[in-house]
Amino acid sequence: MKMTEYRILNTEDAPPPIPPPREGRVKEGGRSRNLFLMPLIISLWLSLLFLPFKGVEAAGLLFVVLFAALFMLSVLKKRGVAVKEAAANFKKYLSDSIKIKLPESKERSVALILLTSAAVLGIPFYGHDYLIDIAVLSGIYIILAQGLNIVVGFTGLLNLGFVAFYAIGAYSYALLNTKLGIGFWASMPLSVILVTLSGFILAIPALRLRGDYLAIVTLGFGEIVRLVLNNWDSFTKGPNGIGGIEAPHLFGMHISRLSHFYYFVLIFVLLAIFIIRRVAASRIGRAWIAIREDEIASSSIGINITAYKLYAFAFGAFWAGLAGVLFATKMQFVSPESFTFMESVLVLCMVILGGLGSILGVILGAIILVMLPEMLREVQLYRMLALGSGLVMLMIFRPQGLMGGKGVSFRS
Repeated sequence: MKMTEYRILNTEDAPPPIPPPREGRVKEGGRSRNLFLMPLIISLWLSLLFLPFKGVEAAGLLFVVLFAALFMLSVLKKRGVAVKEAAANFKKYLSDSIKIKLPESKERSVALILLTSAAVLGIPFYGHDYLIDIAVLSGIYIILAQGLNIVVGFTGLLNLGFVAFYAIGAYSYALLNTKLGIGFWASMPLSVILVTLSGFILAIPALRLRGDYLAIVTLGFGEIVRLVLNNWDSFTKGPNGIGGIEAPHLFGMHISRLSHFYYFVLIFVLLAIFIIRRVAASRIGRAWIAIREDEIASSSIGINITAYKLYAFAFGAFWAGLAGVLFATKMQFVSPESFTFMESVLVLCMVILGGLGSILGVILGAIILVMLPEMLREVQLYRMLALGSGLVMLMIFRPQGLMGGKGVSFRS
């Protein structure tokens, strides 16, 4: 029988212990520097923006307050794990010791949906005309931003002239209604078809370009449309605009009251969200996302990149045209001043604020960027300063947007 030999190693012969790597210390030092440096830079930048309005003393006070607040937020963010554990323990204490049954995630989501629906449907009952008017404008911008989200968010094509389709939809409906006397339900499909064809025609030469070059081409297209509308006096009445647009009729009822028009726009918003969600979950939507991520890989698995980009441009223009028709119907007047380049920038900010490719996020971004300037109207000097500073800080701390899962990237 073979005996197993056991050797007892002498501790003196053992190799010395390997010292821990120094990388952790470097990373900790880098984290502590970022913890201090980032609030310092942001506070200094915002204080310099505030300096021309209130002077050195107010800017210095703002710097101190912002730096203290941002530094505390950074510290809390670093210790977020402990906060989450404390919240979990508190929830367990409530559910076990006090015998409070907290709602499950599905029940919470259903309750949130019901409360949101009740709040949205009840706005004309508890809100005054000013609030209803802002809500109607928010609905129009939701449809417009969802159209741009198809092009930018799903497909990754940077379009800086998207307001051109918005303008074509509004003006085509205004001309059909005022010059030919065609009603809403007959002229709306014609206007939307015209805008869709415009998007398809623009996409044919533009899709040979990528990135910044595509953005410049779409920007030029938007300016061309605005200048044509502004200078073609015999057809569009130039800067004077077109007035006298009739309100729509539904089941023999004249939709002229603001509360009725709110529900009218809400129907189109829900229809747009339903259709866009279905398309995004279909094969076409998955192909758009694949093109956004990597065109070469998409082409290698048999996706017709040119065809799907044409679909994206035409489908996005379709919703922009519908939003333009609703805008002309609401205002009963259209002019070139409503379709400037800043409108394209505003809609693009809605998409980026909410999150690229996120339908719910774009809804939230549109509501915020429509309602926030109105809420800050009392401080007109600081309104755009606050809005721009908020967007910059969003890009620093959450570049993927409020509801998005990716950072801002236009790779195609």
